[in-house]
Amino acid sequence: MKKLIIVLTLTMLACSGDDNNSNCNFLFDAGVNLNVNTNLPQFNQLNFNSSSVYVPNQGNNGIWLYRLNSSTLYAWDAADPSHAPAACSTLTDSGTGDIVVCGCDDANQYSLGTGLGLEGNTQSCTLQPYRVDNLGDGQYLVSN
Repeated sequence: MKKLIIVLTLTMLACSGDDNNSNCNFLFDAGVNLNVNTNLPQFNQLNFNSSSVYVPNQGNNGIWLYRLNSSTLYAWDAADPSHAPAACSTLTDSGTGDIVVCGCDDANQYSLGTGLGLEGNTQSCTLQPYRVDNLGDGQYLVSN
């Protein structure tokens, strides 16, 4: 009987933590199926490390593509995960190429290299990632 009580107590303690910040549930799972060809002018910037390209009309508020290095391309939803969808919640380039900022009053900033919020973010939300498949010859498929 003691073992049962100990097991139940440990189970309840393990389940009582809030591992999912309820303030990070604003984005919906938008269907994305985007072909990216870095040989085309609109994506040519992605041939260079630490560069980014914004693609509108995809995901929640567009998609940010970020070339970390010669073998890694990331795709992030361009909606601030710390906000309900609004005109100000689309993330824009901060001017550095690797940091995006929210246009709302709190001006949340995120790293395109990690997806993590930067100094000043009051939430522990991370950018919503999308899958990136390298198809070869400078072509990628971004999907979820």
